[in-house]
Formats: sequence, C-alpha cells, structure tokens
Amino acid sequence: MVSFDDEPLILVDHDDRDVGFLDKAAAHVGKGTLHRAFSLFVFNAKGELLLQQRAAGKRLWPGYWSNTCCSHPRRGETVDSATHRRLKEELGLACELNYLFKFEYQAQFDADGAEHELCWVYAGRSDAAPTVNVNEISGLRYIAPDALDAEMAAKPEAFTPWFKIEWQRIRREHPEVFAPRQA
Repeated sequence: MVSFDDEPLILVDHDDRDVGFLDKAAAHVGKGTLHRAFSLFVFNAKGELLLQQRAAGKRLWPGYWSNTCCSHPRRGETVDSATHRRLKEELGLACELNYLFKFEYQAQFDADGAEHELCWVYAGRSDAAPTVNVNEISGLRYIAPDALDAEMAAKPEAFTPWFKIEWQRIRREHPEVFAPRQA
C-alpha cells in the first residue's frame, strides 16, 4: 500500500495557502474539505496518453478511467517531490514533469464522499514500460488524443470528473505536451 486513510493531507484556502491538515478519509467525507492535490499526464513519443483505470478498492471513483497518476503531497513535502514519488510508487516510472496549471474543483461521488481539491497539473514524457501497483490501478492503456476525445464524448461517465476538466484545458492550452516527437 502506498496510500492510507489516516495520512494527513494539506488543507488550503482558495489561494493555495496552507491552513492545516486533515486525514485523507475525513478530507473526502460529505462535500469534501479543500486540500492540495496533483494530477500527472505522461505521454509516450507518439503523443499517446498513458491512462489508468482506478482500482476497484478505491473509495471514490473505483473502476473509472483517469489520467496517468494523481494523489496528494504529504505533510512537509513539496508538490514537485510528491509528483515524482507517486509516479514511482504507482507506475514504477521516473521522468521529467513540467507544471502546466492549477485549478480548484469539487465533485460529488455519492452522499458520503467527494473530492474538493486545489489540483496542480503536470505533464511528462516516457517510453519506459510501467509497472502497475495493483492496490492503486486495475488497468493501463495508451490512447491517442483524438481517440480519447471521441471516447470521452461517447462515454463521459467512464472517466473521473477531474480528468475530464484537466483534459479539456490541456487540449485547449497545452497542445505541445502531446505533440508526437520526431525521431
């Protein structure tokens, strides 16, 4: 296991200033308490995105397709160091990650649980073979941007809410992150 219900998350205000700590389980109860998070988008040389299907044991959005990796920095940890730690823990990958943007969202999963995050979004490149942490991920696949757009339009309910928001902004503002690399 690399994630625990009692691990303290960093609570923030709407300007991303630290305001305290709360354990992960409590931060996701009800409508959720605003906390810092991150989402990673890793593309291969062809410009295909590595998607993950969230493990069935996840409390929120189990079995949904999402971006390559997402999590929370720990108490005393920078977002930059947390992104590299988590990418290694979930997928066994190491690559350069570039900050793109951050945004706040709230998404209700059911009556008892939600996400309310100030999320930092990063993108990177890797052609290394991922190693799946089965506690976190039940499936992986690469997908081309146009194919992902079509799939999201046809079956939006199969994807996590934060991923849909992030992907639309990446498509609109950061096409360089998924442009195929020339050999």
